[in-house]
Order: sequence, then structure tokens, then C-alpha cells
Amino acid sequence: QVQLVESGGGLVQPGGSLRLSCVASGFTFSNYAMRWYRQAPGKERELVAAVSVGVQTTYADSVKGRFTISRDNAKNAVYLQMNSLKPEDTAIYYCNAARTWWGQGTQVTVSS
Repeated sequence: QVQLVESGGGLVQPGGSLRLSCVASGFTFSNYAMRWYRQAPGKERELVAAVSVGVQTTYADSVKGRFTISRDNAKNAVYLQMNSLKPEDTAIYYCNAARTWWGQGTQVTVSS
């Protein structure tokens, strides 16, 4: 069965960095676009970043220039490098494949 397992979340001070990882199994990873979403308390889930099969990337305006999405097809993994973190980046971050499969989420908290 399909599994997406996120890791790398945690507590970080404003201005700090985190790198999220998502390891996939149960499907042909290289055939699918991968996305990171996030959901803050009381808010709807929103798309943060996406990487296509052809490694084209797109970002939400709120994270452009600060976050970088990448993929490693040999490792069935997608990453989200998050720099210059702000308190408003606090959320549960979810990995998504093909707009169909979801990971369990990893908590990111940005606070001093």
C-alpha cells in the first residue's frame, strides 16, 4: 500500500531553518508530482510547494525565496528546505503525492 512518511519537523526560533523529508513507498515515485501542504490551527490546508515529474517547481507567494522543494527519485524522497522561518509558518506540514495520497504530517513550530 502507499505510504508517505514525513520527518524533520520541530521547534525553531524565528529566522531559523528546518529541512523536512518525505519518503514514499507503494507506487512508482518518479511518475508523480509531489507537493507539500500545511495547515495552521483554525485555517484551511494550503499548498506550500510542488515539484513536477520534470522537476519544475512552484511555490506559494508566502514562501517564495525562503523555501526550496526538491526530489530524489533514487531515494523515493521529496524534501522541503525552509529558511528564514517566521511565526506564521507554524503549522502541520503534509506530504502529498498526485493530489491523492497523504502523509501523517509533521509539526513545525516557529517561536522564540
